Amino acid sequence: MTDDLRSAGAPTLEDVARAAGVSRATVSRVVNGVRNVDPVIQEAVRRAVSVTGYTPNRAARSLVTRRADAIALVVSGAGVEPGAAEESEDTTESGQGSSFTAQVFADPFFGRVVTGVVNYLRPHGMHPVLMFAESSRAREDVVAYLRQGRADGALVVSTHAEDPLPALIAEAGLAAVLFARPARPVPVSYVDLAHQDGARLAAEHLLGRGCRRIATISGPLDVPAGQARLTGFRDTMARHGHPYIPIVEGQFTQESGEAAMERLLAEHPDLDGVFAANDLMALGACHVLRERGRSVPGDVAVVGFDDSSAALACRPPLTTVRQPVEGMAAEMTRLLLDRLSRPDGPVTSVIFEPELVVRGSA
Repeated sequence: MTDDLRSAGAPTLEDVARAAGVSRATVSRVVNGVRNVDPVIQEAVRRAVSVTGYTPNRAARSLVTRRADAIALVVSGAGVEPGAAEESEDTTESGQGSSFTAQVFADPFFGRVVTGVVNYLRPHGMHPVLMFAESSRAREDVVAYLRQGRADGALVVSTHAEDPLPALIAEAGLAAVLFARPARPVPVSYVDLAHQDGARLAAEHLLGRGCRRIATISGPLDVPAGQARLTGFRDTMARHGHPYIPIVEGQFTQESGEAAMERLLAEHPDLDGVFAANDLMALGACHVLRERGRSVPGDVAVVGFDDSSAALACRPPLTTVRQPVEGMAAEMTRLLLDRLSRPDGPVTSVIFEPELVVRGSA
């Protein structure tokens, strides 16, 4: 690109066409992702784009393609339903929203989801728009945002079994993919983990270490993943002759893990093994055990679930069941882009396999 061309203003499609030796229409087709263009010509246009410094006008492109080149990444919960606390809705939902957002950013799981989504979208020239849907009004806003075409589809991470957003999106005929199996059947594709198999790995590892007085800190039992991990753990223990397992329900937070561990020690002071249904709760459990003078894993072996940053922050480093969240998020994104390119394609599911990662805690 010459200095004269640079000084004349922002490069245009015509500038790219001259540099590539093709028509403006051909450049437009390549820039807008039309597939039936000769690969040699595509490469010539891409080189010309690089040489000229041309940047496509996203707004103009969207008029041609009717695509926003954006994906809504929605973190959703059950929240306030219509008619609930109407007299103080603004205050209630604002306060609830702040608490919900804080909880999301405190959990390393959500950062891993974002990483997987962003890394997959980047080469496709698309970007995510982060949205929170913790209330009725917020869910309506998400559906309206998608209906208006401001995002081409949605990646939905639900934090509550009663979340109505997946059904609302399905009823509206909007493109979406879910992270995790929905509690109630809806015609929307999803990715998930074989949670029961992961809990089985945790149980077998504790038993293999010689632990015999084992307890568990479950996840919230109104969340399908929490239910499945508890079911898998209890079933495996029963198969090995342990029909009764002390259980305290947690909320997937470090604080709830600490509270659950305090209760377990008070009610079962001789326990020698603990399975916590996520790493944050396991981290909290280890903290309490240290405070109570119990060595980990000498006195009590601890196994977590997720293999998140909390597992490495734990002392000792946490033995845990790996959930490949980044890969699952990338696959969720791939399914959505495939849905956008084939709107009449079938609804599908992809189930990932867990893996036990042995470190110092068990």
